[in-house]
Amino acid sequence: MQANNKVSQQSPDKGKSLSHIDEHGQANMVDVTEKAVTQRTAVASGFVQMQADTLNMITNGQHAKGDVFAVARIAGIQGAKKCADLIPLCHPLMLSKVQVDFSVDSTTNRVNILATCKLAGQTGVEMEALTAVSVAALTLFDMCKAVDPHMLIGDIKVEQKRGGKTGNWLRSSAS
Repeated sequence: MQANNKVSQQSPDKGKSLSHIDEHGQANMVDVTEKAVTQRTAVASGFVQMQADTLNMITNGQHAKGDVFAVARIAGIQGAKKCADLIPLCHPLMLSKVQVDFSVDSTTNRVNILATCKLAGQTGVEMEALTAVSVAALTLFDMCKAVDPHMLIGDIKVEQKRGGKTGNWLRSSAS
């Protein structure tokens, strides 16, 4: 049984249409065949907030499971590479670079996560960068949940993108 849900193709941003919805309102993988190959980069960020003791434990390398940041970095990279397996309409991409970095903010007890994805291709890498941040955050949570089940994952967002038909975009400090 197929639902007859009409989805508006207009987004709130300048009347652009939703590219993953066809003219009949059905899910659609975008055809990028005719798009030019360009250098594309996306940067995403997020954080994991935790108790001060938990943050000190992983910062000082005292976690019984080992180097939490190394494991979370590898998980984030792997997550970016598997994005098309997780998000149904994403194209499988040949990423040329995935970088996952962590910074510790002891005033807010947060581990800030920044992921950068790059390629030369026909579609952007925003979803891969977002997936890298998400999987890195989930891995930090998984490795520390036994000592701090109240951790908070938050504020996952695209910070910037470069390349492609729409050009460069940078999140403003006001958003």
